[in-house]
Order: sequence, then C-alpha cells, then structure tokens
Amino acid sequence: MKSVLDVATGTGFHSVQLLAAGFDAVSADGSADMLAMAFKNGMQNGDHILRVVQADWRWLNRDVHGEYDAIVCLGNSFTHLFSERARRKALAEFYAMLKHDGILVLDQRNYDAILDQGYTSKHTYYYCGEDVAVEPEYVDEGLCRMRYQFPDNSVYHLNMFPLRKDYTRRLMSEVGFQRVETFGDFQHTYRGEQPDFFVHVAEKEYRMEDDQESPYRGAVGTARSYYNSPDADTFYATVWGGEDIHIGLYERPDEAIADASRRTVQRMASKVEPTQDSVVLDLGSGFGGSARYLAETHGCRVLALNLSEVENQRHKQLNAARGLSHRIDVVDGSFENIPYPDSSVDVIWSQDAFLHSGNRVRVLEEAARVLRPGGHLIFTDPMAADHCPAGVLQPILDRIHLDDMGSPGFYTRELARLGFIPAGGGFEEHREQLVTHYGRVLEETERQEAEGLAGKVSRDYLTQMKKGLGHWVDGGRAQHLTWGIFHFTLGAGHGETQQT
Repeated sequence: MKSVLDVATGTGFHSVQLLAAGFDAVSADGSADMLAMAFKNGMQNGDHILRVVQADWRWLNRDVHGEYDAIVCLGNSFTHLFSERARRKALAEFYAMLKHDGILVLDQRNYDAILDQGYTSKHTYYYCGEDVAVEPEYVDEGLCRMRYQFPDNSVYHLNMFPLRKDYTRRLMSEVGFQRVETFGDFQHTYRGEQPDFFVHVAEKEYRMEDDQESPYRGAVGTARSYYNSPDADTFYATVWGGEDIHIGLYERPDEAIADASRRTVQRMASKVEPTQDSVVLDLGSGFGGSARYLAETHGCRVLALNLSEVENQRHKQLNAARGLSHRIDVVDGSFENIPYPDSSVDVIWSQDAFLHSGNRVRVLEEAARVLRPGGHLIFTDPMAADHCPAGVLQPILDRIHLDDMGSPGFYTRELARLGFIPAGGGFEEHREQLVTHYGRVLEETERQEAEGLAGKVSRDYLTQMKKGLGHWVDGGRAQHLTWGIFHFTLGAGHGETQQT
C-alpha cells in the first residue's frame, strides 16, 4: 500500500505523518485557509511539500484525480455532515476513488456513550492539549454541540452530528464496502461504553460469489480480531502459560500454570496414543504447545489450524527453534470451514477453542467430515453446565462477545447424531479445574501487574481481563460453568447419520 488520500486534511497533521512514514499522500480539504495552514505546517515539520487540493467530499471525483490504495477521513471529521444524503454521497465518492482492493479508514467519537451514558473522556489518544477543557454543551440524537475552553478563557463551539457506531457501519456496507472492522481506541476488543473514539476500517475488495462466505464471520471473526491484538498476544504469552494457553489439570492450587496446562496435554495424548503414522489435526492450535508435544513425543504429523495470524507466526517461530517445522503444518483458517478433504486425518484435537464458534454444530460436522472412520476426536471446552439458569452467564458472554456457550449435553447429543461413539466414559468432567485455573490466572495477572505488566499490556485490557477472570471463577463456583475432556471415536456409518 502506497498511495493515500487524506480527505480531511485540516491543519495537516495526518498528512505530514503519512509523508514522514513514506506514503505517497495527497491532501484534500474543503477550506482553502486550512490547506494553506497545512502546507505551511508541512514545510515547518520536516520540509514536507504537501500536494493540496480543495475539494468537497460530495464531488470528490470532480476535484481530485486518480485512484488510491487508502483514503483516510480522520479527526472526527465525518460528523460535520448533517444529512444522510450527504453522508451516503460522500461515502460513495470515497468508494469510487479507491483501487479495487483499497481501504477507507474513518474515525468518530463514541457518540453512543455520550448519548446513552453521558460524556467522559480518558484523553488517551485524542485530545486538544492538557490545558483545553472539552465537553458537550448540548446533545440529542441530531446534534452534539461541543464546547472548547482554552487557557486564555476563550471559548469556541463546534456543531456535529452524533453518529452512532452501527449506523456508520451500516452506511459503509450499503454503499458497497465488503467488510467493515471497528476498533475502539485502536484496540480490537472493547465494550461499547469504554472507547473515546471508534476507528472504522472498510475494505472495498470485491469477492466473487464463491468467496462470499468468509471463513472469519460472526463470532469466529471476533475471536480472530481479539487474538490478533497486541494486548492479547502479549498477555497469553506472558501470563497464561506461554506455550499452552488452555485450562490446566492442577495437582495443587498454587501449581505453576504452565505445568498444569502441560498435564492436560499429556492426559489427552495418553487417551488417543498417536503413532508415527498418525495425522493429527489440531483445531485452534494457539501458540502450538500441544502440536509440539505430540510431534516430539509421539513422532506424528500435526496439522495446526488456527485463525490468528499473530499466534500462528509465534507458533512457527517456536517450531523452528525446536527443529519441528517439518512435522507441523501451521495453517491460517477457521474450524467452521476446515481446509482438508473428507476422511483425511486420524485424530482431531482441540483445547478450549470451540466456544469461540457461533456455529458449533458446523464445527462438529466438519470434524466428522475430515476424520477417518474409527478415528479419535478429543477436545476440551469451557461450557455452560447442563440446566444452567437463563441469564446468569451474561457477563461472561458479553466479555467474549458470544450469544451462548456449549454444554456437556449439547456436545454429547450432537456427537451421537453425527455417528460418534464414546471412548471410555465419553466425557471426563473437571469442573473444579476451571475454577482453579481461572483463579490462578487472576493471581498471576495481579502479581505480574505489580511487577510492571502494564508496561507491556494496556491497563484497560488488564482491567477487563481481571473482571472477566473473576466472572469465570464465580460461575464455576456457582456450578453454572463446567469443563472437561471429551473423547469419542467415529463410527463407520457416520456419513449416513449426517444425511438423516
């Protein structure tokens, strides 16, 4: 990506930053005075010569020429349009000026929070200076009038349309953008009331009909965004056990997380006993601790399917360091659309990953499809307990952006429908281990936070993580949550069962 059109140049801050970073930037604004100031600021801040164009967003193609890899509309600028017709026209103009695989980056204040809960601001990423007091003087669904008071007691007002997040996303989709991803204060994960600003990244890329069903939709897409975030990557690598980022089997409450987590891997491996001829498919392989254990200990080939490109990169690096790259194939992908042929693997393995699917029935069907008859399915998953009261898990569901969770009864019924046969007891329940594990992770988070973890992971992320861990502990103690090991084999007639 090289060419960028800054359509809300203002005083030129973003254009100057783009030029300094090596992008080929063109600066557009509706105000000639602003463009003159931007040009001057470019010269004074790095001798950058801005290419400036005066243009109205609604007729952008008339005034600005060429196509661009990216268009940026920053500084809460889009909220200056007060009619929906103007907003649609502007977005359509942005879309038309992008190359076929271009992106639009547009930011806005979190007006949802201002309208619904009142105004607050952390001033972490966007602010006018420490000495400037900013607050809305009047707010309703059609107007946000912001008041700016400066150190010399001068006061300025700015009228803006309070765009709601989902409304903006819908407009982007309706003018043709294929995929819209929204960040809260540059983080993948957030609760609606927390960010000061939303940043929308909209992709123009046209997908043919065969490609319309992205492997990263719904809950899976949310999980992918979360595990790709720098905060999540650092936290799980630092706090959650390093190689094995799943629930452990503890022999004592104060045991190291990594030791207990590895014991889970060992217990599962002892049940399926793969050989050098076995092909194991690890669904949601994370950093690859299980894959490396299986490849090293049992000599089997492992296909490691995982949706986070960030985790997969770390996984590959750890494999290379241990000389295991030839035994483990790390593949970007979703377990709702497994990229392997029918009856092609001997063992399907997964640890605490299926909960992230919004269609767990599809996941199990895909597992049945790619597993050879007689092959083993072994997995763990944090679940709602059977007969869990309605509504009590909502704080957890909100935290992980899910509508529901699986349960032992759900998995047992669906596996039976698909032709799976219990191995041993089928489900080995360890509810108490869920409580112990999340409690230990909470303790370790607080310990490392006292030693400076907030220098590596944002405080907001840690605050929400600690709150979420507490909900898991409480849910387990109340017996609303459970966890354990499922072990089933696939019967010979599973194909006929799926068709009935």
